[in-house]
Parts: sequence; structure tokens; C-alpha cells
Amino acid sequence: MDRDEVDRALARLGAEHEAIETSLLELLDHAGRRLLEGAELTGVTRERWAATDADIAALWSCFDAYAAALERARAIRSRRRWPTREDLAELTEQLRGPSVTVAGGATAGGSLLAEQFTLEAMVSRMNVLYARSLDMVVTADAVWSTLPARIDLLAAELRRTRSLARSVGVRPGEHPAGDRLDSLTEDLTMLRAQVISDPLAFWAPASGSSAPGGGRSDTSRYDRAARALEDVRREIEAVLAVRQDAEARLIGLRDVLSRADRTLAEARLARGEVLAKIAASEVPAVSGPPTALQERLAAAAEYRRRSQWHRLSPLLESLEEQAENELERARASLTAVTAPLAVRAELRGRLDAYRAKVARHGMAEDPVLIERYDIARRMLWSAPCDLRAAEQAVLRYQQATAEVLVPRQSGPADREPPHDGGRP
Repeated sequence: MDRDEVDRALARLGAEHEAIETSLLELLDHAGRRLLEGAELTGVTRERWAATDADIAALWSCFDAYAAALERARAIRSRRRWPTREDLAELTEQLRGPSVTVAGGATAGGSLLAEQFTLEAMVSRMNVLYARSLDMVVTADAVWSTLPARIDLLAAELRRTRSLARSVGVRPGEHPAGDRLDSLTEDLTMLRAQVISDPLAFWAPASGSSAPGGGRSDTSRYDRAARALEDVRREIEAVLAVRQDAEARLIGLRDVLSRADRTLAEARLARGEVLAKIAASEVPAVSGPPTALQERLAAAAEYRRRSQWHRLSPLLESLEEQAENELERARASLTAVTAPLAVRAELRGRLDAYRAKVARHGMAEDPVLIERYDIARRMLWSAPCDLRAAEQAVLRYQQATAEVLVPRQSGPADREPPHDGGRP
């Protein structure tokens, strides 16, 4: 090397020395490193920190050896303003040869008593040790900076939810939501302790990233706990809503069941009327009032009186559905029971409609029509009424009406056959 090459090499190595020293001091002062040094670590973090602590110690040893070699080169260069050939040969050996000697513990395997490096090789070696150490420190610090704070916020929300749960009677051993709150409390306490003692267990490295600290905190367990707490909170709020509108819902339930009872009572009366007035007809039986629902309604009222909202909530939902079903069943029963009366009313209306039509055409005095009308009317207005026979009588009256009216509405050539039933 000539003098200019030596001076340029010394300047470059001096700048690298300053940069490395600055980085090492920053690493020494890093909050994550200080936390790791004073924490009671477990699991993978404990193993990684033992290796990283050794790397940091080796890094300082390498730096000291590097600084000493650089200082020797500077001393040689400072002898003369214009170095001799012997000085340049010695500087070349110092700057480009294996002039840095480190103990075996500072090397990659640590199996040799000592190992020699060039200054550039030592810089590369220190870069590897520094990147590996910084990655571990930054990773642990990233987890500690995010997860514990989020867990603490979730724990505070959990405490508020537990207080609300107790206010509505949701307690462990009495309601599943109370048991889940207890379980969530234990899970969060355990999760926080594990995050503090083993942060690297909660780190997901970024695939293909070589930068120190590349990746993100693994929040899967925290997210599951947050979702579980949200589910419980919604359940507690539903119970709280029950407390606020329980009286109105109970009144509504009583009203629905009362309407169902009245409808069934009406159906029973109608069944007696049908059996008395309609012959040869199958009338379905009418069941009694739903006593089981009344008993459950009384139990719901008792839950409200005792402020047992967690038991009242599911019972009210079940009762509301069953009460609506009971009302629909009562209405269907009334419809089925009164069906023969509806058929009789329809036949009466059809008979009177045809008679009115005959009267409009001036055929009301036709003896055949009078005879068939009287027969049908007696059947429909007598008790008990034989619906099948009455329907046949009405049909015969319709046919007779068609036979009488067709000649008056059209000529003999285009007379149509009699209409077989239906309204005029």
C-alpha cells in the first residue's frame, strides 16, 4: 500500500470504529436489553437471552480487539509524515493482514483459545453478532410494548363486566356466563405472566425478512379472550335489558295467553252449537287451557320478584314463543270447529242469491222453483242441518234456475246445458 491508500484505509476504518461504538452503546442502553437483563425469564426467551448475552459479551471483546489493532496501525502511521518502505510494509500487514486477535470465546464456535481476523473480517463478524443480538432485544421489547398494555385494558373491561354481571345476579356456579368470566380472569392473568416471562413465545417472525425485529406480536390468545369477553358482555347486556322491560313483557305474555284462553272458550261454545245445529259432520275436540304455560308464567313472575334476571331472561324468550304458538293453535281450533257453520252460511247465501236472480227475471212464481227453494230452505234453516243433503238441495235449485232462465236469455238454437253449481 502507498501512503494515500494507507491514509484512506485508516480514515474508513476510523469511521467504522465510531459507528460500531455508537451502535454498541445504543444496544447497551436499549430498554429491551435492560428489561431482559433484570427479568425472570422462562421458555424460549430464557434460552435465546442466554445466547444473546454471550453474543453481546463476545461483541465487546471483538470491538476491543478491533480498536486495539486500529490503534496500533495509527501509531505506526504517526511515526513519520512520509512513511518509509518498511513502515508501509508494516501498515499493509496491519491493515490487510490478520492483525486482530480475539479469545476463543469471542469467535463463532468458541472452541479455539484464540483466533485471528483481518480488520474487515472482524467488522463483518461484529455485524453478524450485533444483528443477532439486536433482533432478540427488539423482538422482546416489541412484545412487551404492546401485549401487556392490551391485556391490562382487557382485564379492566373484564372487571367492569364482572361488576355488571353481579348487579343482575350472574354469578359463578349460578350462571354459565359467571363461570366464563371466572375462567377468562384466570386466562388473562396467566397470559400476562407468560408474556412478561417469555415474550418470544408470542412473536410471529416475518417470512423472508432479514431486518432485526422483523415480524409482529402473536395476539391470537389475546384475540380469543377478547372475543369471549365480548360474547359474555352481550349476554350480560341481554340480561340487563330483561330487567328493564321484564314487567312489560310479562304483561304482554298474560295478554297473549288470555286471548288464547278466550279463543279456546269460544271454540268450545261453537263446538256445542255445531253439534246441535249440524248433523252428519265430524267436529274436532277442543283442548283445555295450557296450564303448563300458566305455571311457567307464574315462575317467571317469581324470578322477577326475586331479581333473578339471569334465569328470567331465557324463560321469557321461551314463553313468548310458546304463547304465540298457543294463540295460533287456539285460532286454528276455532276455525276448524266453526267450519260446518261457515259451509252452512255459504249455502244459505248461495240459495238466496239464486232466488234474487230469479225474482229479477220475473220467475219467482214458478212452481218448480218454489218447491225446490222451500226444500233447500227447510234443510238449511232446520236443526240439526244435514249439510250433505242441503248442499244437494241447493244444487238442484241452481239447476232448476238454470233450466228456467236459459230459454229467456237465449234462443232455442243456442241453449246451453244447465250450470253445475257455483254462484250466479
